[in-house]
Amino acid sequence: MNYETVYLNSKTVVGLAARTKNTDPDMTAVIGSLWNDFYQNSIYASINNKVNDKALGIYSDYEADANGEYNITVACEVEKAEEIPPCTVAKVIPAGKYAKFLVRGHMQKAVAEFWQKLWAMDLNRAYTYDFEEYQDSNVDEATIYIYISIK
Repeated sequence: MNYETVYLNSKTVVGLAARTKNTDPDMTAVIGSLWNDFYQNSIYASINNKVNDKALGIYSDYEADANGEYNITVACEVEKAEEIPPCTVAKVIPAGKYAKFLVRGHMQKAVAEFWQKLWAMDLNRAYTYDFEEYQDSNVDEATIYIYISIK
């Protein structure tokens, strides 16, 4: 898979979070539930100070590596995390070096295929913060930038 190496400034985000792992049989349900709650329960609409309309799927606080537990956060970037809605969390994606991938296609299918390929890839991952940045809400023909923290 092709990618470009980029250096990002830190991003403050607000959203919903849960803990899971790739081998958990409920992983897909956990992540899907966060996305559903984020939009269907008006969490996204109630977040103040949005920088843009993009949604983020963030993976952080890795236990050890891709086989351990991690936090999944569904969020949006904000200028500042003030008066955040109940049940949400504020986090800071740290500034740093990332591998930036471009993914296009059906939102869920394209992202799932990306992660399968990434896990097989020999990438010098930092396992700090990795995130998907959804450029639009077109489910069938989505454009998604995926940033993987690297050493």
